Amino acid sequence: MIRSLGWVPRGLLLGLLAFAVFGPLTNLGLWAVAEKWYFPHTLPLQYGFSFWERVFAPRSNAMGSLATSVTIALFTVAVCLAVSVPAGYALARLRLPWRGAILLAFLLPQAFPSVAVYINVARIFYTLGLNGTVAGVVLVHAVHGLVFSVWITAAAFSAVDRSLEEAARDMGASPLRTFLGVTLPLAAPGVMASSIFVFLESLDEFTGTYFVGVPDVTTLPLLMFNAGMGGNFQIASITALILLVPSVGFMLVIERFLKADVLAKVGH
Repeated sequence: MIRSLGWVPRGLLLGLLAFAVFGPLTNLGLWAVAEKWYFPHTLPLQYGFSFWERVFAPRSNAMGSLATSVTIALFTVAVCLAVSVPAGYALARLRLPWRGAILLAFLLPQAFPSVAVYINVARIFYTLGLNGTVAGVVLVHAVHGLVFSVWITAAAFSAVDRSLEEAARDMGASPLRTFLGVTLPLAAPGVMASSIFVFLESLDEFTGTYFVGVPDVTTLPLLMFNAGMGGNFQIASITALILLVPSVGFMLVIERFLKADVLAKVGH
């Protein structure tokens, strides 16, 4: 469609797309180094890194919140893999009744307004003693993480050539050894990609953490929200940039892991 346009409309369209992507990032970068910036000035009046020193200071809660975020994300990945690897293999290899309904069920958490869902989850978790605990936050994150994990893992197992498994079985390998020695290593790139998606989803999750974890569990997105609501845009921008680094890095890794044959199997 873009090629059919003239070079002037095409340049304008690409310029608008670039502005939509890089405009907010530029504003974020300016706030991260702004010492003084107020209306009606277009650019900061004074630049510096004093707010960076505050974020990385030993007494700051930012590094502790980052460690909490990473810990929760790793536990979330472990929970999701414990469910998605056997579930993905079963959905890809076994003739399960209602297979489409099972896959659709993992999408249900995304089908309803998250605030309404998390309010009710928080009420249930309160009766179970899970509110304000890392375990409760991990369970909430895992619910959303399973959407990526199960679908991508099922696609990864579907992309593995069955003839390789049959050859291993013909040579005397047991079903478990065939899975561990043939199927799982071949599906590993897709499983790794799903793990990265889950990690990033958990690392950036705010709403579920807010309703289930506050005030005892503080993650970096919560710290960023509190800083922004308090008008401390420098701290909020710096924490946002800290969260942006692993997101960009891992997305580059995912681009290498997720091949066309795996993506073609998603939902099949």
